Amino acid sequence: MADTTKPTETKKVAEPEVLTIADSTVMGKYKDAAIIANTVLDQVIKLCVVDAKAIDICIAGDKAINEATKKIYNKGKNKVTKGIAFPTTVSINNCVAHFSPLPSDPESKTALKEGDVVKIQLGVQIDGYGSTVATTLVVGANGAVTGSKADVIQAARTALEAAVRMIRPGNKNMEVTKTVDKIAESYNVKAVEGMLTHNQLQNKTDGEKQIILNPTDLHLRDFKRVEFAENEVYAIDILISSGEGKVRPLKTRTTVYKKTGVRYQLKMAASRAVFSEIQTKAGAFPFSLRDLEDERKARMGIVEAAKHQTVLPYDVMYERDDAVVAQYMTTLLVTKNGNIMATNPRFDAVEIKSDKEIKDEEILKLLASPYEVPKKK
Repeated sequence: MADTTKPTETKKVAEPEVLTIADSTVMGKYKDAAIIANTVLDQVIKLCVVDAKAIDICIAGDKAINEATKKIYNKGKNKVTKGIAFPTTVSINNCVAHFSPLPSDPESKTALKEGDVVKIQLGVQIDGYGSTVATTLVVGANGAVTGSKADVIQAARTALEAAVRMIRPGNKNMEVTKTVDKIAESYNVKAVEGMLTHNQLQNKTDGEKQIILNPTDLHLRDFKRVEFAENEVYAIDILISSGEGKVRPLKTRTTVYKKTGVRYQLKMAASRAVFSEIQTKAGAFPFSLRDLEDERKARMGIVEAAKHQTVLPYDVMYERDDAVVAQYMTTLLVTKNGNIMATNPRFDAVEIKSDKEIKDEEILKLLASPYEVPKKK
């Protein structure tokens, strides 16, 4: 007997459309997030004075971001997530990044001293589109800063200026790496080994396209060589050290984490409660344990989550004791007609005077070239 049943049709599930900055609404959200990030950065810079506590500065920065984002994108039926894309961190001298202590940490007593080289990083997101920024300043500086501090800050600035010009459609990521290394060498400093820049997507801060700083052979073994493309977004993170460019963790507690896509049934009730709060408050973006409701439970619950890789730690890393590290970061929008530095890394936060300079003709020509979208006449 013949089979008269009709074959079952398999329906293809349409993949969600990935919106880029070619969409004016997406572009607008990156820019609106950047406006808040730039404003808050200016406020935080003013707080970095002698005897100010790092924890108080971090708390003030995060509070300012949350207050500002509450005032926008409140119309319409569809609720838009908004808030912190990266918690405020204040990393001092040889501390490379991610310093944002909890009230219970011994480091909560850390205060700024005159002459400290301070790196501020923070970020804002609207509807999952994040704009992050970082700058470097010298506490209590009167007049131009000189010496090794000036060299490391100038190298970081120049490297960022070069990168925003090199990240153009068709250019390659490793060319940026090589140029940053050459610039660092001109100032007798080093890019911080293994630090990464990622392309940004909605609710994703670690896209597959990367730029690596000062890579080792081990780093390069599995590192993807890629070309940049139109309508991509990059959080360009430049970290330069007066030391060897090598980092290590010390005893400082990790307080900044980000939820990963790893699924695991956490065993402890405290861990499950903390993870649920993370999903609600931070979503896919980095967060500080300080922002969770109960610090004690947060400290306890995060341990199991980190052990099973449901969250990614942003460890507090250090260079050698006598080194200083400078950082500049901008969120770069790559368009057909040019690039847009959505966030302002505030090169003017400190005046410097280095006795070193770039002599490489190709790099000088690059730095003299325009990168911005031409203004309409």
